[in-house]
Amino acid sequence: MAIHARGVTAELKQDRSPVTEADKAAERILLAALAEYFPDIPVISEENPDSHKLSAASCYFLVDPLDGTREFLRTDSSGAFTVNIGLVEEGCASQGTIYAPAFDKLCWTAFEGDNLVAYQDEKNEITTLKIRALPSLGPVAVASRSHLDPNTSDFLTRESISETLSIGSSLKFLLLADGQADIYPRFGPTMEWDTAAGEAILRAAGGTVLSEDGRQHTYGKAGWKNAPFIACAGYLPRHL
Repeated sequence: MAIHARGVTAELKQDRSPVTEADKAAERILLAALAEYFPDIPVISEENPDSHKLSAASCYFLVDPLDGTREFLRTDSSGAFTVNIGLVEEGCASQGTIYAPAFDKLCWTAFEGDNLVAYQDEKNEITTLKIRALPSLGPVAVASRSHLDPNTSDFLTRESISETLSIGSSLKFLLLADGQADIYPRFGPTMEWDTAAGEAILRAAGGTVLSEDGRQHTYGKAGWKNAPFIACAGYLPRHL
């Protein structure tokens, strides 16, 4: 089955999620580059089913060549789709790169001495990403436009959070890292390649990501599937 938007054709995979030629072309470019520069590091990529059969190593890449394919296909798309490359070391998201082509935005992590720093190059202006202090009017949450489930609504009610921002793909993590929002609860399904790059950038910007039980979020789970998590910038949830 194929679906179309503005001349773009998408096929539906077995899990009923769409995949376009853009996903496949981006993956070919990324896998070739990673193989050239990091030949000894395994790569788990969304569009490479054979890689999903691998076991988690002590160090590996998680790649989503086009995160937000549905947003990419929308005729009224805001451009909220990204390219994600995350490095996982000992079960933790340690480094990340996110490219948002529609916004001419590139974000990445790098070491300055012993400190891991998050950077943003937006329209050829490079800045450092840093979470903000909690606003006096209370926290702002990030919630997906297409995935606002009852658990997320209940969480926002328990935390007395009334203001939300909506955006697609890993750009949700960047809103936190860039000081535009304070918390991103996610109870709906995600895969590890959806989150590793954004989590690493958020951590480098001063934030954290917690599992539903309040522990640190980890990687290398069965089927590369994430459990519910809460990405935190200037606000830590009171009810976990």
